[in-house]
Amino acid sequence: MKRIVEYRKLLNVDKTVELKELKTIYRNAMKDAHPDKYVGDDAGLAAAEETSKKIIEAYHHLVSINPETTKQLLPEYNETIATATITDYNFVDGRLKITFSNGSIYEYISVPKATYVKMVNADSPGRFAKRHILNSFTWRKTTNQE
Repeated sequence: MKRIVEYRKLLNVDKTVELKELKTIYRNAMKDAHPDKYVGDDAGLAAAEETSKKIIEAYHHLVSINPETTKQLLPEYNETIATATITDYNFVDGRLKITFSNGSIYEYISVPKATYVKMVNADSPGRFAKRHILNSFTWRKTTNQE
């Protein structure tokens, strides 16, 4: 959750921002921080490159968890969690990435470490995830291995 707050602060948006508005804010932020504006100024160029990378990362992350995006992906997500089994999972800094047997990978945000430990120690991690994680935490589709 800390990362999401930082991304929203970087782009100066709140959690109710619509995708269209987010795109406009992103474009304007990139215009201000674009490295092409700093030709001949090595220090400014390096700073602009770093800032633009952060803006791009923030934009992509916020788009992926936006309610409009989630609503659009919901049928696919529900199909995945209902029919596919969990083949792998990885926990890093409150983010739990789960790989499903259909090749979809979803990231669950702000999962407490204690919840992850309970999942790992459960008789059936898949059943535990279905009951306590898959519909309880903010999720985003990260990639598809297919």
